[in-house]
Amino acid sequence: MATAARPIPRFLPLGGASIALLLALSAALVPSSDAYDPLDPGGNITIKWDVIQWTDDGYRAVVSLYNYQQYRHIQPPGWKLGWVWQKKEIIWKMLGGQATEQGDCSRFKTEPPHCCKRKPEIVDLLPGTPYSLQIANCCKGGVLNSWAQDSANAVASFEITVGQAGSSSKTVKAPMNFTLKAPGPGYTCGPAKVVRPTKFISPDGRRSTQALKTWNATCTYSQFVAQRSPTCCVSLSSFYNDTIVNCPTCSCGCQNNNSRPGSCVEGNSPYLASVVNGPDTNSLTPLVECTSHMCPIRVHWHVKVNYKDYWRVKITVTNFNYRMNYSQWNLVAQHPNFDNLTTIFSFNYKPLNPYGTINDTGMLWGIKYYNDLLVTAGPDGNVQSELLFRKDPAAFTFQKGWAFPRRVYFNGDNCVMPPPDAYPWLPNASPRLLSASLTLTLVAVWTAIAFLLVQA
Repeated sequence: MATAARPIPRFLPLGGASIALLLALSAALVPSSDAYDPLDPGGNITIKWDVIQWTDDGYRAVVSLYNYQQYRHIQPPGWKLGWVWQKKEIIWKMLGGQATEQGDCSRFKTEPPHCCKRKPEIVDLLPGTPYSLQIANCCKGGVLNSWAQDSANAVASFEITVGQAGSSSKTVKAPMNFTLKAPGPGYTCGPAKVVRPTKFISPDGRRSTQALKTWNATCTYSQFVAQRSPTCCVSLSSFYNDTIVNCPTCSCGCQNNNSRPGSCVEGNSPYLASVVNGPDTNSLTPLVECTSHMCPIRVHWHVKVNYKDYWRVKITVTNFNYRMNYSQWNLVAQHPNFDNLTTIFSFNYKPLNPYGTINDTGMLWGIKYYNDLLVTAGPDGNVQSELLFRKDPAAFTFQKGWAFPRRVYFNGDNCVMPPPDAYPWLPNASPRLLSASLTLTLVAVWTAIAFLLVQA
C-alpha cells in the first residue's frame, strides 16, 4: 500500500510584528541590568540641585544626595559624584566637598577657580574639616547610611559656586550625564529634571524661603551592573539533621590560581601578611580566603531549638575578605514567620513590609560601638545573633525547608542560596530516604513475582 507523500515544510516570510516578537523574546534571554528590587521597590538615591543665589556670572547652589534605599548604604571610601557641564561652566569655590582634579585653569589671570574640568568629580570632605569649610550634612568621608537604618545620616550635601553659567532661570542649564560611584560602579542616573523649588525652613521654624530653581536626578542600583559575580552566599543547618548545607560551590567565583594567581589566600599561609599589606592594599577588589564558595561574605542560618510554643534561629555572618572592614553592615532576610518575631539578641531589627500588610521581611544590623563593624577575615571576622519566633499553628512546620529563609541580602546585595532539594530535611521526610525505601519495596515486589513465576 502506497504511503501518502509528506508535505514539504514551507517557511513563510516574517512580517514586522513577527520580527518584533522575536526580538522581544531574544532580549528576554539576555541578563537584565534592571535596577528594580522587589524588597525595596522605591529605593533610589536622589540628587537635588538647588540654586539659592545668582552671582555676576553664574549662581550658588546646594547639591544634596538623599539615600532613599531602605537597606543599601555607601561605606568607606565613600561616594563620588560626577557630571558633564552643558556650557563652559567652571566651579569658583566649594564648601562641604571638593573636586578631585582642578583641571586646566591657565586662562584665568587672577585667583584660579576650584575646578575647570568639563567633567568634574566631587567627593565629600573628611570628618574634622574646619568649620569654615563645612555646611550641614557634609564631611562624613562619603559615608551615606541607608534610610531604614539611620535616616538622619542618609543625606549628604555640599555647596558649589558656579561661574560662566548665566545668571537667570532662562540662561542656566542643568548638568547632564550624572554618574555616582559608591565607591565602585552599580548606580545608573537619569537626566536632571526641573521640579518644584525646594523650601527651606529657618532654625526657629517661623520663616520659609525657597530655591530659585531646583533640578532632581534619580540614581538606581543594579547588582548586575556593580559586579557580574555575587558577593555573598548562604549556608544552612538544623538541630534535627546532622547535614550542614554549605554555600553552593563557586557561588562568587572559583579558585583559579593557574590563570589568576593570587585570586584567594590560604588562611594559614605564612605569606598572608605580605599579601594583605601588599601594593593593592587600597584596592576595592576583594582578597578572599580560599574556600569552595569564594565569597567575601557567608551568612549561616541555623535552626537551633524547638520549644512547645517557640522556635529559635542562630544567624552568623562571616567575613572572608582580607581587605574590607564592613562598617554599618546590614542583613535582610525574608521568611514568613517574621510577623511572629518575639525577641532578637545582639542585633537591631526593623520590619520592612515591602508588600504592605505582609510582614515577612526583616532588616538586621549591628548595635553601635558593639558589633556594627564586621572586621576582616580571621578569628574575629564574624558577628552572630539569635532570633526567637512564636509558632503559628496554622503555618508552622519543619517540613520541606519551611524553617529556612526564602531570600537573604547582605549590604543590599542578593546572596546565593543553596538549591531547595539540598535543604536539611526531617529524618522521617527525607526525599532520599523516601526514594530508597520505595526502591527497596519495588525490588521486594519484583523478587516475589519472579519467585512465584519460577515456582509455577
